Amino acid sequence: SDLIGFGIWVIWTIIVINLANVGITMSLSEQFLLTLVPNLIGSLLRIPYTFAVPKFGGRAWTTVSASLLFVPALLLAFVVPSGWLLHQVHSTQFQVLFACAATAGVGGGIFSSSMANISFFYPERKKGFALGLNAAGGNLGVATAQLFVPLVIIVGVASAAVKLPKHQVHLAYAGLMWLPLIAVATAGAWLYMSSLSQAKADPKSYAGALRSPQTWILSFLYIGTFGSFIGFSFALPLVIKNTFPDFLAGHPFIATYLAGLGFVGALLGSAARPLGGWLSDRVGGARVTLVAFVGMAAFTAGAVAAVQRRSFPLFFGCYMVIFLLTGLGNGSTYKMIPSIFAVLGQNHADASGADRTSTAVDFKRRAAAVIGIAGAIGAFGGVLIQVVLRQASLH
Repeated sequence: SDLIGFGIWVIWTIIVINLANVGITMSLSEQFLLTLVPNLIGSLLRIPYTFAVPKFGGRAWTTVSASLLFVPALLLAFVVPSGWLLHQVHSTQFQVLFACAATAGVGGGIFSSSMANISFFYPERKKGFALGLNAAGGNLGVATAQLFVPLVIIVGVASAAVKLPKHQVHLAYAGLMWLPLIAVATAGAWLYMSSLSQAKADPKSYAGALRSPQTWILSFLYIGTFGSFIGFSFALPLVIKNTFPDFLAGHPFIATYLAGLGFVGALLGSAARPLGGWLSDRVGGARVTLVAFVGMAAFTAGAVAAVQRRSFPLFFGCYMVIFLLTGLGNGSTYKMIPSIFAVLGQNHADASGADRTSTAVDFKRRAAAVIGIAGAIGAFGGVLIQVVLRQASLH
């Protein structure tokens, strides 16, 4: 469900650069807005999704959250490519597309609830890898969408040619391809997931987490790691299209399959996430996170130099390394959350004389709350990146 959720969440990065192929023209600013709104809605939904796990249980909420993915998929299949929309005035087209894109935000909320839930299933020594592996499964949804959706909408043209005008893509397939997968995820969650009573945190856990300075430090770090990963995943195809038109004109295959370029970065970032957790289990999350941030800063400077030189290979190479480092940082940051709160729980028990077992459970619940809180706040980093890039595109 994580993988499908992420795929639905970022699918508009592919749709916006193909709208002109079905006869719908949007300005660059409007295209950025259509990729920004699912990012924003998904970030906002991560907060209530975190609270939903203790309220309804991991099994029930995963079933509900997976089934909600039918909404954006069906809208994309039947509304976006419809002849009715094609013949509307521009303002109506944009409003309908904006509303459809907003529903894709439900895919972004699933991550917070799943990470908060899974943190209860593993001992401390394995949490870095377990959280990293679970998160990588979700992050791979970005790579999956950016690899397969462009292929599917091109393949779909041949079978739909008798029904549609002669355009290069068939956008309906971008929604239809997810429907059986969503059905499998929904049924699988209901039939096979477990809910732990320990995971039913009360509001005190979230209140305690919000009062802790560590929560806000970790959330700030996650803005830099996951915010960069998801923000660039959303924006990179449009940035390349706008920044390197001469290069794309000379390489028509790359221009046609532009969204597929994002697949490489998303794959690297996703694969690196469990590696970041695994390394953190061994050398410490703070060290891995520091290395990730230093490396991201260095290669961002390289990307800026590439834009100034109009060197697409250098630009693309720098961003692939940035994606790799964001994955390492994502894994290491989330590894630190349960570890830090386990130590805080021990210190609290020693200082107050409270029962160590009940205190450990209390702080484990706080750690689960922080996972959701940091996930929500971190996702806003992607929104900030898109806002900056949109403003830059207008000048």
